[in-house]
Amino acid sequence: MKSILGFVAALTVSAAAAVAQSVDQEIAERIAPAGKTCMKGEACAAAVAAAPESASAAGRSGEQIYNASCFTCHAAGVAGAPKLGDVAAWAPRIAKGMETLYSNAINGINAMPPKGLCMDCSDDEIKATVDYMVEKSK
Repeated sequence: MKSILGFVAALTVSAAAAVAQSVDQEIAERIAPAGKTCMKGEACAAAVAAAPESASAAGRSGEQIYNASCFTCHAAGVAGAPKLGDVAAWAPRIAKGMETLYSNAINGINAMPPKGLCMDCSDDEIKATVDYMVEKSK
């Protein structure tokens, strides 16, 4: 009888330990970080740094960049941004010349941050976007 009780006790302890380990594993999985930080100089950083260059190399159109990055402010006129298609708002800006428009778009002006926060846009893509917006606003 003693050996049966010892066996049952050992079995119970073993089962309890297995359940505890399973619960600990489930908790660890639930609280694990959703992502991983990749610091400059690590192997994973090289892959991340290459992504924007390949996107720029594809040569997105001005319309694509406008729809992805500029639309939010230039469709509603946020913080004085000239609305796309608003001839009166664009005329004085266009009169300053395309080089000025390009410079303002690349470097930022007033409430507009540099490149309108499209940090993966090349200068040529920004210029294409300015061309698109000017064409739609003449």
